[in-house]
Amino acid sequence: MLIWFVIIYWVVSVGIGLWAALRVKNTADFAAAGHSLPLPIVTATVFATWFGSEAVLGIPATFLKEGLGGIVSDPFGSSLCLILVGLFFARHLYNRRMLTIGDFFREKYGRTVEVLVTLCIVVSYLGWVAAQIKALGLVFNVVSDGGITQTAGMLIGAGSVLIYTLFGGMWSVAITDFIQMIIIVVGMLYIGGEITAQTGGVGVVFEHAVAAGQFSNFWPDMNLASILGFTAALCTM
Repeated sequence: MLIWFVIIYWVVSVGIGLWAALRVKNTADFAAAGHSLPLPIVTATVFATWFGSEAVLGIPATFLKEGLGGIVSDPFGSSLCLILVGLFFARHLYNRRMLTIGDFFREKYGRTVEVLVTLCIVVSYLGWVAAQIKALGLVFNVVSDGGITQTAGMLIGAGSVLIYTLFGGMWSVAITDFIQMIIIVVGMLYIGGEITAQTGGVGVVFEHAVAAGQFSNFWPDMNLASILGFTAALCTM
């Protein structure tokens, strides 16, 4: 039964993404939705972009294994990135009507720097995108009781996103993100309530995590290797 809900959600998401593609008339529409997205949609897009399957499945598992020290890069580093970009860069980039970060570097430093920065961004996103796709494959595998292999699930999930993204660009991404944010929030609140009821409350879970030392290893040890590792993780931005 659960797999049918996933299939319906998948079909609706792809359908909405393709419908949104009808709004694309030029490059600005494709890359930045014509710079005309309202605040709620922009907020939803930022939320859904960072709070994806990797965040829902990967970060909790990493926290259980490694404590706070294992999640310095995400969510702490990525959250710091959003704050700094919002405070110091977003307004300037928007006022200049730029479509990509690469446009900024081309304007300031030339074509060569633009290409180098773009390549660095692409490489830096490989791990993050891979985590999303792997988590998607795991979801399809679990909800189908093994009927869909993890590899097949990864291909289905990645292919679906590619279809509406290639056709609709930012318009498709933004509108589907808005719907996905609502589903994520409602679903996480429901799951949180269920888990809280089964474990005896948030306080019990928190006390157990403290007793297990999960909150005691966030800051690095006072040696060069540990400090460099912490700094590198925090600089995931």
